[in-house]
Amino acid sequence: MLTVAVAGPGLIGGSMALDMRTRGFAKHIIGVEENRAHQRLCLKRGLVDEFASLETAVGLADLVILATPVDVIRQILPAVLDLTLGNPTVVTDTGSTKACILDTIKDHPNRPRFVAGHPMAGTEYSGPDAAISGLFDQKCAIICNAGDSNPEALAMVEEMYRVLRMQVIRMEASQHDVSAAYVSHISHIVSFALSLCVQEKEQNEKRIMSLAGGGFASTVRLAASASSTWAPIFLENAPPVLEALDAFMGYLQQFRNQIALNDREKISQLIQQANNMQKIIN
Repeated sequence: MLTVAVAGPGLIGGSMALDMRTRGFAKHIIGVEENRAHQRLCLKRGLVDEFASLETAVGLADLVILATPVDVIRQILPAVLDLTLGNPTVVTDTGSTKACILDTIKDHPNRPRFVAGHPMAGTEYSGPDAAISGLFDQKCAIICNAGDSNPEALAMVEEMYRVLRMQVIRMEASQHDVSAAYVSHISHIVSFALSLCVQEKEQNEKRIMSLAGGGFASTVRLAASASSTWAPIFLENAPPVLEALDAFMGYLQQFRNQIALNDREKISQLIQQANNMQKIIN
């Protein structure tokens, strides 16, 4: 039963706090959040027990979870590690990019007390009101560059993920960032782009939205995601994201070319190749 500080108790941090409390991992949860409306909502929902400054929260906590946007994590992490020098506090994060964050603290004397984590779960919603119990059940949690973390710190964070009922996978940061670009980041860009495309057309043809069915709704669901979360991810992970976009646009061009050529056989081949994904993810 630990004292846990959560910087950014929104969808991810708030959902973690809910289950850490109810499943007996945390006895006291301190929130770090400047938005007063979010503070009130967190307290009303029981996500945290109190709010404090980052400095105070770090000083009281056994475990500090940085669940802010990735650019903020990179900005505040060195200071958080400064605050933990000389004590056994463990620090982890939930960022969707890892190499840029780890590069920021690679030479920090307290680097071993940091465990780079990425719980791969979420919804298109954000903020404390979006926090839900069970969000992480049966999902994957990535820990990057585990060999650079103190074994005790690593054990605490892995136990946290087990309490959240997640499968823990260890990866190198560079490998993680490429994989995340392909399986997560690009899907959000596609959703944003499709939403923009249809909104532009809808200005001229009002009927288009009345024709939108379940397939459209599921494809653009992620377009509701917060820009404060995703714009920093795209920029912090730019090289892998650009690589994934180039590969994706190559396949879009293939579809366009074969449609223009009226090549039904080739179009069918592309679709059948795409069908194989269901065998992979099911």
